[in-house]
Amino acid sequence: MSTTKPGTVYWFTGLSGAGKTTISRLFWTRLRERRAALEHTSNGVVFLDGDILREVYGDDLGHTTADRRRVAMRNSRVCRMLSEQGVDVVIATISMFHDCRDWNRQNLTHYREIYLRVPIDVLHRRDQKGLYSRALRGEQADVLGVNAIPEEPLAPDLVIDNDGSITPDAVVDLCVAALLSDALS
Repeated sequence: MSTTKPGTVYWFTGLSGAGKTTISRLFWTRLRERRAALEHTSNGVVFLDGDILREVYGDDLGHTTADRRRVAMRNSRVCRMLSEQGVDVVIATISMFHDCRDWNRQNLTHYREIYLRVPIDVLHRRDQKGLYSRALRGEQADVLGVNAIPEEPLAPDLVIDNDGSITPDAVVDLCVAALLSDALS
């Protein structure tokens, strides 16, 4: 029987263009800095990005609702595997499925859910990947917020309205204040 204290999973979710990668990567950097200052090590803190994880999994699934759900559950299981080894995980993932987040709450000992909520018109303006414009032209199916309905989080630990009115660093300040105040004590 293992005596390793499970790590915390910080699950950053939101639609494409919500700022998940930018904000969660900054949060990960701050978490590592705090660990280094308090514990003299920043080991045991990893960053995972949903787009990169798809590559790691072999890009074997598409973007249908069923495929996205399978990818979300893969992400959850990877997070569980790492957290059970005492690793803190910061993950940026769309994963807009109630059953996936419910599974996380039931199977991840220390699970923190952060929802980056952004108005759809702001997402359309950001559209770095051209996803929304393709969907609006009818060239892309199953785009959450356009031609597929997202299952927005019902009870996240933290909701950030990331409409661009504050900087990513200020958003991370809010996350740190809400999520790390007693996490390292």
